[in-house]
Amino acid sequence: MSVQTDRTDTGTAAAPGVRKTDVPPPDGTGIRKGKGKGRRPAGRGGGASAPYLLLLPALLVTVILLGWPLIKNGMLSFQNLNPRQLILHLTEWRGFDNYTDVLSSTDFWKVVQRTVLFTAVNVVLIMALGTLVGLLLARLGKRMRLVLLLGLVLAWAMPVIAATTVYQWLFAQRFGVVNWLLAKAGWTSMADYNWFGTQLSTFSVITLLLVWQSIPFVAINLYAATTTIPKELYEAASIDGAGTWKSFTCVTFPFMRPFLWATTFLEVIWIFKAFPQIFAMNKGGPDRLTETLPIYAFVEGPGNQHYGMGAAISFLTILILLGLTAYYLRTVLKQEEDEL
Repeated sequence: MSVQTDRTDTGTAAAPGVRKTDVPPPDGTGIRKGKGKGRRPAGRGGGASAPYLLLLPALLVTVILLGWPLIKNGMLSFQNLNPRQLILHLTEWRGFDNYTDVLSSTDFWKVVQRTVLFTAVNVVLIMALGTLVGLLLARLGKRMRLVLLLGLVLAWAMPVIAATTVYQWLFAQRFGVVNWLLAKAGWTSMADYNWFGTQLSTFSVITLLLVWQSIPFVAINLYAATTTIPKELYEAASIDGAGTWKSFTCVTFPFMRPFLWATTFLEVIWIFKAFPQIFAMNKGGPDRLTETLPIYAFVEGPGNQHYGMGAAISFLTILILLGLTAYYLRTVLKQEEDEL
């Protein structure tokens, strides 16, 4: 048995057999507070759920605006929905017949191949030119950088349909500025050239439009990445005798690599699902040779009034994008594990 004693002001040691314990100071009421076993540290009760409560409105909006239409589109893809069913308010289920018809169609696989090739060409051009512009922004002076940034932001802020209309006017057959300039430069055969008459020329104009619209995002994003690089690293590289290319490969590129990877993934999604530029330019023509998957889904669905078929094509497009997203997330997680 041990006896607890209060401390005295005499400074004398406690008697043998008597153990001192730390006594909490009184709180002014004469009652000492001990350490209760059931007490929880302050701030841990509601703090754990606070992040989830803050995310709840965004999650609800996402479910309502994206989740519900996605579910309805998935249900529609299993139905035979044509004008007759719409007028008579009939629901005819086809099971997987819509998907079977789409996947067994040679036209669908041609469109998939065309979409992948179109996306690859555009993303390569966008990332190459956007990276060069971003590095240029990092080397320019303050005034010239401000002028270039202003031009990039204006190009990026222009509405898609407005930009498409401008390009249609630039490449018009009879009164287009491009044909007029080429004729003045000596190519008289280009005076009345129809840029929207062949697959290659139509895709060339669309590619030029998409690259012009996408470069500002890539350039500004990568310029922001260069601002995070410590200047001491460039000074150390210069002392070691590294030139411009060596400094880029050893200092700039390692810091920019995560930004490059993320930006490339975003551009793949942006180009893969591009719809207004292609449809407004030539509606997938000539002879449906410039249709990508989003255009093909619209033409086969609302265009031909085969809504179930169009829903199946759009759902397959979503699955392809989800596959690309899963591959990207897997790569990012692997990079994080390697860094750890």
